[in-house]
Amino acid sequence: MTPGQLSEKIVVERSDWVLEMLERIRALPLGSLEEFTADPVTVDAAESCLRRALEALLDLGRHVLAKGFGDAPAEYRQVAERLGEHGVLDPEESEVFGRVARYRNRLVHFYDRVSESELYTICGERLPDVERVLGGLHRWIRAHPERIDRGL
Repeated sequence: MTPGQLSEKIVVERSDWVLEMLERIRALPLGSLEEFTADPVTVDAAESCLRRALEALLDLGRHVLAKGFGDAPAEYRQVAERLGEHGVLDPEESEVFGRVARYRNRLVHFYDRVSESELYTICGERLPDVERVLGGLHRWIRAHPERIDRGL
């Protein structure tokens, strides 16, 4: 695959989606596990918004790799590794992104093993990890404006 330019539209849309999903999670009743699990719709909304936020973040990472470096990893867990190898993310961000990718896989493939308690903890304590990775991607993109296609 040949490197090209990142689509500004894709960067903005995926970034906005991540932030919107995190905002929706934070609007849920996260005061206590009991409050969080009182209505099954809350748990379902949290899982859906978290999964969609992680999917959008991983899609953005794949876009940066594909267009910025001509690198198209086949698996989500490789996205974090390759972004680190290419210097897009620092080592800590790459490690955090690896955990994010693994959790996305857990939500999708091992959904029956994700407990309400685990989901509550992730939504209450780990959302800054998602923001940290998004911030690392944005930092690299801002540092390389020549790699952005600003057309529609």
